[in-house]
Amino acid sequence: TFPMKLWLLVNSPCVHSVRWDARGEGLFIDQGLFEQELLGAGPWTTGEEELFKTKNFGSIVRQLNLYGFHKLTVSPAISAVGSMPKPATARSDISYSDGPLHHFWNPHFRYDRPDLLVKIKRLTKANKEKLDAGLEVTSRLPDDLQ
Repeated sequence: TFPMKLWLLVNSPCVHSVRWDARGEGLFIDQGLFEQELLGAGPWTTGEEELFKTKNFGSIVRQLNLYGFHKLTVSPAISAVGSMPKPATARSDISYSDGPLHHFWNPHFRYDRPDLLVKIKRLTKANKEKLDAGLEVTSRLPDDLQ
């Protein structure tokens, strides 16, 4: 699923365009680097199967919105100090200035809670009706995360 792909990307030491915010409760996406690394000809896109079925960053943002992610305003101070909420790695030395920096948040997408991913559902008409009626919409975690 889209949230699972995002979870794997933000936690991968090989991906530099997506990273956790300082609190591990949101993610930063460097648009220019993301387009180059994940939508262009980067190491993640050289296989037979593309990671995302699009080359358009706007489509990624649309997916984020469909899965309940909200865009937050990025202040220069936050974007300068945003880093991984775990011990410093080689990634902490990398500059994130290839393009606009976007900050997204979803209450169920957190660094320390992969179990919450099942609560992130695509906002289909049926799911929206369930949510409006106060019903819970969940899915099953992949076996490797249970």
